[in-house]
Amino acid sequence: MQRFACTFCSMLLVMLMFMAQPAAAASPAPAQDNHWAVLTGYGYCQPGWGLTKVRVETLDLVLRRDLVLTDTMGSSWYRGYHSLLLEAPLYLVITPDVGPMFGLNFLANYTFSASDRHRPYIFAGGGPVYNTADIPGMGSDLNGNYQFGLGWKYRMNCGQDLLFEYRFHHISNAGTKDPNDPLNSSKFMIGVTF
Repeated sequence: MQRFACTFCSMLLVMLMFMAQPAAAASPAPAQDNHWAVLTGYGYCQPGWGLTKVRVETLDLVLRRDLVLTDTMGSSWYRGYHSLLLEAPLYLVITPDVGPMFGLNFLANYTFSASDRHRPYIFAGGGPVYNTADIPGMGSDLNGNYQFGLGWKYRMNCGQDLLFEYRFHHISNAGTKDPNDPLNSSKFMIGVTF
């Protein structure tokens, strides 16, 4: 447990250092697109979806830093820009046991910016996840995850964005310990930028 705590704190420190950095000076993308966000939502694992054997439900809280990496490119409906989403998620498992899972996500993101008010986006990536809940079939506390999804940013009159997302989320230990029953879940998130 002490080894994990040191590893997690080190990863969190590195992530916070990246999150504190402004976007690279060479990237003239609009500064208002570099933002923080907080999202909350619900996740559900269905037995039989892939190799998932147990039903798991989570309540989710995610702190995110969105760092714009490129100028706006393209034209028409597919005009947009690339960014890196750095996330510190907390998943509270509520079924079959109660306990937190927390981790660190690095997600590649593309935001469609043809409209100033309505901006859909797609993302994919992953990172480490630490699990404290007793979930049958998970042979390891330290796991990895990958996820992909789509979202929609709605620009409010105050200049903040409302975020709506759907994610496919996979957690497993990559065969490092037995058993290794993966958790394949759907996550529905809502959030706000600041």
